[in-house]
Amino acid sequence: MTQHDPADPAAPADLGSPAGRYRMLRLVRGFEELALGLVRSGEITGGIHPYIGQEAVAVGVCAALRPQDRITSTHRGHGHVLAKGADPARLLAELLGRTGGLNRGRGGSMHAADFSLGILGANGMVGAGGAIAVGAAWSARQAGEDRVAVAFFGDGALNQGVLLESLNLAAMWRLPVLFVCENNGYATTLPAATAVAGSATGRAAAFGIPAAEVDGMDTEAVRAAAAAAVERAANGGGPGFLECRTYRFEGHHTMERLMKLRYRTPEEVADWRALDPLPRAAALLPPGLAAQLDASVEQQLDAAREFALASEHPSPEGALEHLYADGLRPRAGYAG
Repeated sequence: MTQHDPADPAAPADLGSPAGRYRMLRLVRGFEELALGLVRSGEITGGIHPYIGQEAVAVGVCAALRPQDRITSTHRGHGHVLAKGADPARLLAELLGRTGGLNRGRGGSMHAADFSLGILGANGMVGAGGAIAVGAAWSARQAGEDRVAVAFFGDGALNQGVLLESLNLAAMWRLPVLFVCENNGYATTLPAATAVAGSATGRAAAFGIPAAEVDGMDTEAVRAAAAAAVERAANGGGPGFLECRTYRFEGHHTMERLMKLRYRTPEEVADWRALDPLPRAAALLPPGLAAQLDASVEQQLDAAREFALASEHPSPEGALEHLYADGLRPRAGYAG
């Protein structure tokens, strides 16, 4: 087997080692910082929901997945998409609305997808990915495929009916689904403690789904918990649920800076920044390797920026393409 240098930006994403996981953490962080700069310069219109601070959840969970497994994401989904293996150059082009994007610039920040990698799409509707993941798991079972589906969602989705219905169906049908709640403490500006009766894990327990709370700022802790849940699901043990306690260092959306919202104290943000998952992951590496990996990520992101900005804008003449489904075949026995 060919061994890839973990500092080589041309090497495929490898989350099977501490070095590979650290490099992905750094890639997600650097990607988001690059995207923030492009929002401020006006190159990215409409803004983004930064994932900075929550990287350990995406990297830890995706490190536990197999290539055939699938994920659904959220409006704060860049980290999930990158950790599952998406090309950062094409994802950045997608954010810019360019034809070189993962979805030819039509999905943008909140709807990026790559079915070839099992990325069934980010989603701007809170909690909607749960239903898609359940459908994907049911479909895989019907086809006799060995696949686990993962649904990422935030604490703001815990009261959404679609998520509760998804938990119910997954439990009733014992589907291979892992529900991952990224509890960053706030639904936009609303503290979770003032909006969620009971607990996140209690939601899962009500449906008989095994649930665990994990330190979402610790990549290795997330990976271990996700690996156990994925193995159980793949072996017919039914769905699982993780509540990852994490924190976003930036605002809910880039518009927050313009709106000058004040709902978190500087002391609270500083306390969570002290738990930054990147230094914790770097501490597991041999001396000097983290700096080497940082340099390779910077090189990769420079190339991604160059590619994305050079990619063409879509032609207005094609605005209606892909708007409606075509080539669909009716089900057998359907009379119209």
